[in-house]
Amino acid sequence: MQKRVLIKPVISEKAETLSGGMNHYSFIVNKTANKIEIKKAVEAMYNVNVSSVNTLNMPGKSKTRNTRSGVLKGTMSSYKKAVIKLAAGEEIDFFGEV
Repeated sequence: MQKRVLIKPVISEKAETLSGGMNHYSFIVNKTANKIEIKKAVEAMYNVNVSSVNTLNMPGKSKTRNTRSGVLKGTMSSYKKAVIKLAAGEEIDFFGEV
């Protein structure tokens, strides 16, 4: 069974700033995916030329919240993030014609 490499794009204020000015795009990827697999997946899915891939392992964080029954504690899952730099003159349009 083939693993799913790209999970979802990161849509945040920082990611939008990077994509607008520096031609970098951020994705949440499979934890076991390497840079070569990520590059091939982005090129196949979006028909662009990727010049570099940087990966980050984001740690899980502990969260607490107060409820009527008391304090609930838990953790958010850790994940792997990839920052893709595209070749000059290329871009990815996540929103289409919205």
